[in-house]
Order: sequence, then structure tokens, then C-alpha cells
Amino acid sequence: MRSSVKPSHPASDNLKDALTRRTRQVWRPRVGRDLSSEDARQIAANVSSFFSVLAEWSRAQMPSPANDTGKPDAFDNGEGRHDR
Repeated sequence: MRSSVKPSHPASDNLKDALTRRTRQVWRPRVGRDLSSEDARQIAANVSSFFSVLAEWSRAQMPSPANDTGKPDAFDNGEGRHDR
């Protein structure tokens, strides 16, 4: 029976390993103990999620341009505007 899990790409594995090492290096002094790879994975996922939420909030608070009402212009009927 074959497994349905696809083998990971070596470059992806290297990035994950580097992220895990760096996460452990940065967070070990802050938590005061050695971190497992799973601890580091969870920390990286949580920090990533936190910044995703901040980015979402930032986008939600950005004002839209004053001239962008989201409605088509009254003169925008697919034809060019002709001044009389």
C-alpha cells in the first residue's frame, strides 16, 4: 500500500530546517529552556498568524480614496464622453 503523503521538496525542507533552527535560537533565551522542533514549529506558526492578523487589520483601516465610491460614474456607459 502506498502512502498518500507527497514527498517534500529538498529546498522546502532546507527552509523549514533553517526556520526551525532560527526559531529555536531566538526563542530559547526568552522561554528559558531548550525547545523541541515541534515547539519551534508552533511558535513560528503562531507568530506568522499574529502578523497576518495585524496585516489584515491594517488593510481594513486604510481609507479608500475620496473619489472611489465603488459605483460607476454616471457618465460611464461604455462610450467616450463628448463635450458639447
